[in-house]
Amino acid sequence: MKHLGTVVGTAIAGMFVMSVWGQFVTEYGIVGGWFAGFIIIGTMWMVNHYVGIHCNDGSWVDMALGIGVAGYARGMFEQGIQAGIDSLPTLAFVLVGGMLGGYVAILLENHLKEEKAKSEA
Repeated sequence: MKHLGTVVGTAIAGMFVMSVWGQFVTEYGIVGGWFAGFIIIGTMWMVNHYVGIHCNDGSWVDMALGIGVAGYARGMFEQGIQAGIDSLPTLAFVLVGGMLGGYVAILLENHLKEEKAKSEA
């Protein structure tokens, strides 16, 4: 049930981001973008993490993946399957960048643990 809640919560966040954020930016410029980010992401984070649609203990996905999938699917629904095929090289670079970022984060975390252990000894 927790994983179903994760899917529902991230899908709701993705729909709000893909349908509302751009309208705020168009209407109010950069201030609208900041406001949309604060309201949409803040509210959906609260609903997904604090209120309890899903919790991070054991859930393997966070809102960013759901928002990305919603944007990818929206592009294909609006522009056709070819839009999804054309974006595959970009998705490949995003995945590589995410993996590199995760690897560097692990290296940094291990380095910080070693430094803390040295300073305590």
